[in-house]
Amino acid sequence: MAQLTCDRLTLGYEGRIVSTDVTFEVSSGDYLCIVGENGSGKSTLIKAILGLKPPMEGRVIWGEGLTRRDIGYLPQQTAAQRDFPASVREIVLSGCLSRIGKNPFYGPAQRLLAEESMRRLQIGNLSRRCFALLSGGQQHRVLLARALCATDRLLVLDEPAAGLDPQITEEMYRMIKELNQSGLSIVMVSHDTQAALKDASHILHLGNTPLFLGTAREYEQSDIGRFYINREAAKA
Repeated sequence: MAQLTCDRLTLGYEGRIVSTDVTFEVSSGDYLCIVGENGSGKSTLIKAILGLKPPMEGRVIWGEGLTRRDIGYLPQQTAAQRDFPASVREIVLSGCLSRIGKNPFYGPAQRLLAEESMRRLQIGNLSRRCFALLSGGQQHRVLLARALCATDRLLVLDEPAAGLDPQITEEMYRMIKELNQSGLSIVMVSHDTQAALKDASHILHLGNTPLFLGTAREYEQSDIGRFYINREAAKA
């Protein structure tokens, strides 16, 4: 059984439909990248998966014992988040909130998990630093470590490299690929088709209806895949 199934979703906001008949599955170990034009419903789909905004129609179904509380989520970063006055350790540890239940305090297991997440993302040396004083690339690593504290099975990432320079972007995608290779499933929204093809196992291209769903290699060979790849190459 798939970890996640989206069954005939209709997505929209403020009463306006942006995409219909969105159907796909994510199995353990998959790396699904969601691409498409602005306004095609990519972030709206992420919110539907996480239960933050119900779909207008259709169902989100969890399998293999997963629930929404078992998902690590990295949203698009806002200006307010970039200036958040907390230490790196405090930010990362907050990813364990879903693990402590009604207990008002973090225990040794959660603190150890936060330390391990910082080690994996190579930010252990920043643990006492103020988050607001970090570079953009460092902040993205901290937020990814926070998401990692929430799960050991599925990460949902919304434009995780937005606003980063090319070198830091490449490092961020490398870390995400390594997390996938370690066993985590990845669902990621990205405007970067080239990066998606490099690392993802599957591509979902959203439009008014899904324009493509299949493997990354099949997308490269499809008409719509070739069109978008060539368009990005022309912009470079």
